[in-house]
Amino acid sequence: MAQIEKHLSSMKKPYIIGITGGSGSGKTHFLNGLMRALIPDQVCFICQDNYYRLRTEQETDANGVQNFDKPESIDHQAFARDIRALQSNETVERLEYTFNNEAKKPKMLVFEPKPIVIIEGIFVMYFSEIAKLLDLKVFIEADDFLKLKRRIIRDNKERGYDLEDVLYRYEHHVMPAYERYINPLKKQADFIIPNHYHFERALEVLITFIRCQYESR
Repeated sequence: MAQIEKHLSSMKKPYIIGITGGSGSGKTHFLNGLMRALIPDQVCFICQDNYYRLRTEQETDANGVQNFDKPESIDHQAFARDIRALQSNETVERLEYTFNNEAKKPKMLVFEPKPIVIIEGIFVMYFSEIAKLLDLKVFIEADDFLKLKRRIIRDNKERGYDLEDVLYRYEHHVMPAYERYINPLKKQADFIIPNHYHFERALEVLITFIRCQYESR
């Protein structure tokens, strides 16, 4: 037991990278490119989307539509707890959040501690208890019309929302939340990556930086 405790105490804490930006800014596409370029055994990826509170706990607007774009929609305490667990080299389990997609059966997600931990979500820099755990903050931005286009495609395919629902939420929930909660955080970012048309060079820079973190751990 003493040898195990000594080994655990000697393990370095993972390097934690937070990636944020407005809904539809291209975070998922950017992350897919990032993860393809990295060694799987060296990286753990954890998404804020799996920390939404139950639908029955979500606030509704004046028209009775549930608003998933407010900080209160996220169980940030559980999110921070799991990040700290990974930071302490502990394995984390979390049931996948599927919104209202009845065709998608939620699975148990397992997050194992790795030298690099990447967390993603619109509020990863908003909550102070999460932001202070981040070693690197990355903000991805894109033009509004591109974000709306990407949101329409994603919400129809992954969450089962029709066009009218997507447009309503974008106007009344998504954009107000972006202007109030997310865009002001841009000044706290270490990297601001424009994703109006492409991000290849920025992606190469970040990959090189992360690989340097491998070598130092």
